[in-house]
Amino acid sequence: MKSYRKELWFSAPTRRAFINITDPVQACLEESGVREGLVLVNAMHITASVFINDNESGLHSDFEKWLEKLAPEKPYSQYAHNGYEDNADAHLKRTIMGREVVVAVSEGRLDFGPWEQIFYGEFDGKRRKRVLVKIIGE
Repeated sequence: MKSYRKELWFSAPTRRAFINITDPVQACLEESGVREGLVLVNAMHITASVFINDNESGLHSDFEKWLEKLAPEKPYSQYAHNGYEDNADAHLKRTIMGREVVVAVSEGRLDFGPWEQIFYGEFDGKRRKRVLVKIIGE
């Protein structure tokens, strides 16, 4: 069985962003040489997420509005966590959107359903953060 590990780094210019990372993950898969197996993709920061969904801007806008209703950024004083930092909402948003995804690998490709793509969700951006790609298989 082969094993492959790579870190992808992202720096969102805004506090919140959704970045399609399907192509970089597929590039990791090709680099790994694995044809049949599994890919794990997970955010290595507690205020970021990795999830699978449709690459549609209206949906991303809906996510942003929905998450802001559930865990509004401001006022910062509403959160016990906020003191030195002002990112309690980002921790909550990450919990809702998830930490990682696992995707099957078939014939050297990410084995998705229709419209599925992998996204990095940033909820406390403007700094460099990493995503782990771990691939196992044959």
